[in-house]
Order: sequence, then structure tokens, then C-alpha cells
Amino acid sequence: MNFHVLLKLIAFQWLIVLILGSSVISAAEIRVLNWQGYGTDEAWALEMFKERTGIEVVHDYFNSEQEMLTKLRTNPGVYDVVLINSAYTGQAAKEGLIEAIDTKGMANVGDLSPGMRNDPKLVADGKTYGVAWVWGVTSFAIDTGDFQQTPNSIEALWDPKNAGRVGWRDDAVEAVQLAAVALGQDINNPSDLSAIREKLRALKPQIRTFWSSEDEWNQFFSANEFDLATYWSGSASRSKNAFGLPVEFVLPQEGAIGWLDGLSIPANAPNSNEAKAFINFMIDPDFYVKWDTEVGAPTSANAKAVSMLPADAFNRTAFSDSKKVAKVQFMGPMEDALREEIVELWQETKAYFQN
Repeated sequence: MNFHVLLKLIAFQWLIVLILGSSVISAAEIRVLNWQGYGTDEAWALEMFKERTGIEVVHDYFNSEQEMLTKLRTNPGVYDVVLINSAYTGQAAKEGLIEAIDTKGMANVGDLSPGMRNDPKLVADGKTYGVAWVWGVTSFAIDTGDFQQTPNSIEALWDPKNAGRVGWRDDAVEAVQLAAVALGQDINNPSDLSAIREKLRALKPQIRTFWSSEDEWNQFFSANEFDLATYWSGSASRSKNAFGLPVEFVLPQEGAIGWLDGLSIPANAPNSNEAKAFINFMIDPDFYVKWDTEVGAPTSANAKAVSMLPADAFNRTAFSDSKKVAKVQFMGPMEDALREEIVELWQETKAYFQN
């Protein structure tokens, strides 16, 4: 170990001491609830964190935000850290599923972009219920081998030229919100669900297959099941970097769905201090730069970390068009009644596809 690395390790350990208090470097085990394969469970990262702190990290997974909330409700006192889309953070806080986080001593919090660190979906009444981690965009990606020119519009998903070659995520809210983007409506409060219903029904001749996970998306892509498909920006980066797939993510001229993910501490977490140490590590540039450059990741909420990426990195170039970025609509809280209506609309639409 060279001298500079040793100094960095010592400095990090003193930071953990400040966060954990007099317990010094804990040997506790913490349990994290997240999507599988979404950063926090990278084997090299867990090994790095354990070497620095002595803390073991184990994971449990969910496949939807609703499943995540259900696991928090039915397993109190089990989890120490949970990944929550900021659109759901307020709901989790109101239900008492997560606790406010005292970020004092979490050095990397100071490097978070102020707009994300203080986002009202994560911070309420001056209390932080979620530490901004990463953000990204839901739109679509293409197989570069099937397009001579990259589409500039979300209407590519409805273009007759692409009939039978479109992949679409089987998710009611995402489907409705993408149709809302295409129609120029507010994704969080659509003004005309009837128009959205017709827009989604117009996909009938387009859709080749539905997908539900990043792994499934990569498998379908590799098997040439579709030429373009709805996707997440961070996943597109990972498909290209980690799996070598000829993927290009598209930020359409009409805009897209934006999302901000935060890391929270569940109520009655058995190891809340160690959880804070892990969250601080997750927003550290040391972790993020390696994750993004070697694996592929969404965009870090840590401005310092993004600035340390190579100049041609996806997360420094994908959102360089300020006019398009300005049209990105970020997901916000949604009333239960509207969510139920959206789920019913999507189920009706899928039934229509089968007729």
C-alpha cells in the first residue's frame, strides 16, 4: 500500500469514527433493501467498504416501489438502509416507515448538488428523510446497428417503420407517463387520460415484447427481440459499458421522465449509525467514479463525483443539450386514486393488445 492510499484510508476511518461516535470501527452487519444490481450490491464496493469500516453488508431486493413499501411495513426493525425513488419518500415518511437522518459528520453530503440535497421530496420541515444519491431519465434506447440516424422524437416508438420491433416496460405508471410526455401533458397530473388511453392503444402494432427488469432487457436486446425499447439512462450506460451492447440512449425533443433516487434509513433500524456510514460511502466519489466508469451508473447527485468522470463519459455528455434537459419532468408524489386509475387504464390497454 503506498503512502497516499494509506493516508486516505486513515482519513476515511476517522470519518467513520465521527459518524459512529465512540464505537470506533464497527463490526456490525447492516441490511440494505434495493433493486438487485443497482450499485449498493457491487461486490468490489462491499469489499472496499468492509476493508475501510469492518462493516458487513447484506442485501434484500424488491421489484417495484410498492413491494419496497410493503417490505418496510411488514418487516419493521429489519433493514438499515433502503433505496427509495424520491416520489415515494414523502409517503414513506408520513407512514413512519423511515426516520429523519442527521447528516452531521457525513462529509460527502456537502458535495451534493444543492438542488438535489435540499429537494423538497427528500427534505420536509427541515428534516432529511432521504440523502440524494443518483438521478436519471426514463425514455428509450436504440440498437445502433438498426438505425442509420438516431431518432430525435419519442414518436419513434409509434413510428410505423418500427412496427413489431418495440420493447416496452410492463409498468402502469411509466407507460402512462411516457404517453403523457408524447402528448405534452403533466406526467404527475395528466389532464386527459382518455387521450393517453388512445395513445397507448396505438402501440398495439408496435410492441414486440414487454420487459420488467434490466437483466431481461439485456437478454431481449442480445436476442434481437427489439430494435428500440423504453429504458433507463443509467441502465443504458451499464448495458453499453458492462455488457458491450451497441446501445444508444435517446433524450427526445419532447422531454422524458426524470427521477431522483435517495438512500433512507428505515424507522427502528438496528444499526442506524453504520447505515449513515454506508450512505456516506455510497455518495463518495471514490465509489461513484469506479461504478460509472467500470460498470455504468445513473448520474450522481454528487457534483464533485460527476466532475471527476472522463470528459467523454456518458453522464457528462448524455444530458448536454440544455433545451432537452429543460423539458424533462421529474416524478413527484401521486395520489392513490390517480395511481389506481392509471393501473386500471394500463390493464385495460394490455387486454386490448391481446384482442
